[in-house]
Amino acid sequence: MLIVLIGACLIGLSLGILGSGGAILTVPVLIYGLGYSEKMAIASALVIVGLISATSALKGLQQKQIHWPLVTYFGIPSMISAYAGAWAGSYVSGSTQVLVLAIVMLIAAWRMFQPFPVRSPKKLNLLLTAMQGICVGLLTGFVGVGGGFLIVPALVLLAGITMSHAIFTSLVVISINSTSGFIKYQAILSENNQVLDWSTIAIITAIGIVGSFIGQHFSQKLPQQKIKKYFAAFLALMAIFMLYKFI
Repeated sequence: MLIVLIGACLIGLSLGILGSGGAILTVPVLIYGLGYSEKMAIASALVIVGLISATSALKGLQQKQIHWPLVTYFGIPSMISAYAGAWAGSYVSGSTQVLVLAIVMLIAAWRMFQPFPVRSPKKLNLLLTAMQGICVGLLTGFVGVGGGFLIVPALVLLAGITMSHAIFTSLVVISINSTSGFIKYQAILSENNQVLDWSTIAIITAIGIVGSFIGQHFSQKLPQQKIKKYFAAFLALMAIFMLYKFI
């Protein structure tokens, strides 16, 4: 249980500091820390990640750092495709989903080693924005990750917004994607007479929310590039472990 509590702290801290990364840890924490089945872990992760992200986004709402046009043009297609991704996930084995997640984690680790470009504000390419949103949503629904490691740099590239705006906008998108994916997974679990462990979800979510607030408080004071690289190395090691277990 100690590993799960540490994992919950890392999930919240990562979302608070980077606006990404924490969600991708939730599924392996539930599978290897609590022994959840793959699909149960994905469904639970969507609830946990959605609630932590929504709560973390409140600060951005208060400070008016959420880019609502991007939430609309990126988030709505992403929300719809998250449901489709969850539907697709119901037709493959849980081990296949974990394999895909491990590969996604390696990609995320590589992406986090890359510096985010600084762009000046520009007009949105609505088609490109919607297409990227669809891809992120499919990933969210299929393997239960928020996709923040893709969303944050995509938002910076698409609209030239600041990192702070991108992080808070990403948190809103993650929360609506997670909600959409969970709706489908809940239907799948109900069909199989499976029930989520809401008490455990509540504990992990509460710890994650506290961690996210702490992360937000220190986000401007900490060297984000170094933190990203350390977190990327941790993700890569976790992914290698998951691939080993799969083999």
